[in-house]
Amino acid sequence: MGDAFGWIGVASTWVLPVLFAVTFHEAAHGWVADKLGDPTARLAGRISANPLRHVDPFGTVILPALLLLLRAPFLFGWAKPVPVDFRNLRNPRRDMVLVAAAGPGSNLIMASIATALIYTVPLMPHAAAEWWYLNLINAMTINLVLMAFNLIPLPPLDGGRIAVGLLPRPLAVRLARTERFGILILLGLLFLLPLIGGQIGYDLNVLSWIVGVPVQAMMRVLLTVFGLV
Repeated sequence: MGDAFGWIGVASTWVLPVLFAVTFHEAAHGWVADKLGDPTARLAGRISANPLRHVDPFGTVILPALLLLLRAPFLFGWAKPVPVDFRNLRNPRRDMVLVAAAGPGSNLIMASIATALIYTVPLMPHAAAEWWYLNLINAMTINLVLMAFNLIPLPPLDGGRIAVGLLPRPLAVRLARTERFGILILLGLLFLLPLIGGQIGYDLNVLSWIVGVPVQAMMRVLLTVFGLV
C-alpha cells in the first residue's frame, strides 16, 4: 500500500504541472484570439481554466502515462487544439502571429511563476515540502519544454504559424503547405530518426538538441534572474 501511495505522490508531481501547462497554453490562444476579433474559442467554452475542456483523452492522458510506465526517455502528448477562425481576426496575418505566440508566452510566464515560488518551499510543512518542491521544478521544466517544442517553426506547431506570419509571402505560402505533413515530420524526428540512429550507432535524436539545449539555457536564466543560483 505504501508503495502505491508513493507512486501516486510521484505521479501527481508530474500530472498536475502538465495539466496546468496544457490548460493555460490552450486557453491563452483562445483569449488572445477573442481580444483580436475571433470569438470562436470563447463561444466553444475553450477560454477556461478547467482542464477537462482542453484534455485529449489519448494525447494528454493515456500516451504520456504509457511513456512514464514504460520509462521512456521522453514524454510526448498533445491537447485538443483551440478553434480559431483566422478570417475573423482584424489583421489576420499579424494577429495569427500574436495568437500563436500566446501559448508559448503563457508557458514562459508559468515557468517564471514556478521558479519564483521555490522561495515558498521552506514555508511549507515538512511532510509537504518535498512534494511542493518537485511540483515546482517539474512545472518549470514542463512549461519550458512545451514552450521550446511549440516554437519549432513547423506547422501546425505555434512556431510554424509564427513563421508563416512573419516570412515574406512566397516563403510563407510554401511553409504553410507543409502543415498537412507536419505531424508526420514531427513523429519521424521524435521516434523514427532515434530508432534508425540506434541501429547504425549514431545519435540522431535531433529534437533533444532542438528542444533540450534551449530549455537548459532558459532554466539557467530563470534561476539566475530569481537569485536561486
